[in-house]
Amino acid sequence: MADRKRLTVQDWTVAALAALARGGIAAVAVEPLAASLGATKGSFYWHFGNRDALLEAALLEWERTDTDDVIALVETEPDLRLRLRRLLAVALGDSTRKSEHVEVALQSAANHPLVAPVLARVTARRIGYLTALFGELGFDPDDAGRRAMLAYTAYLGHAQLAHSTPDAAPAGDELPAYVDAVIATLTAR
Repeated sequence: MADRKRLTVQDWTVAALAALARGGIAAVAVEPLAASLGATKGSFYWHFGNRDALLEAALLEWERTDTDDVIALVETEPDLRLRLRRLLAVALGDSTRKSEHVEVALQSAANHPLVAPVLARVTARRIGYLTALFGELGFDPDDAGRRAMLAYTAYLGHAQLAHSTPDAAPAGDELPAYVDAVIATLTAR
């Protein structure tokens, strides 16, 4: 017991996200997570009052890493078209991304009382960001909103396809050409 590493809130949160990616909301369970971390339930309860608190922490971490951090990364690109391309390249990324599996798991649990408000907030932020990008590219507000919706639904569709039928989704060496084709379609006048 003395050799055990003292786990942090972040350790538990990361483990919860990994479980969510593997098995959805139901996989975020205290005992299996404790076992996978080589910890006791007491360690869990030292950091969290209950499973819902862990799930909330995992959802906030997902929102931060897969929305806030991605937008911050993309914003470092000064060229608007390259910014949009980078965003799509990061979002579609590698079909083995854990976050892609989390996205699909959360979409399938969209009516869960803890998941629903986070998904609503993330979706609004992402579509708002895309709308602003298309607006900066010179599209009128209505057209920018439609293009943002198309871009976001393309992302969600790609995530679902890569999750359910990975061989059918563009990946690896095919991905850059696919991203370029999507960008060309979304920005065509």
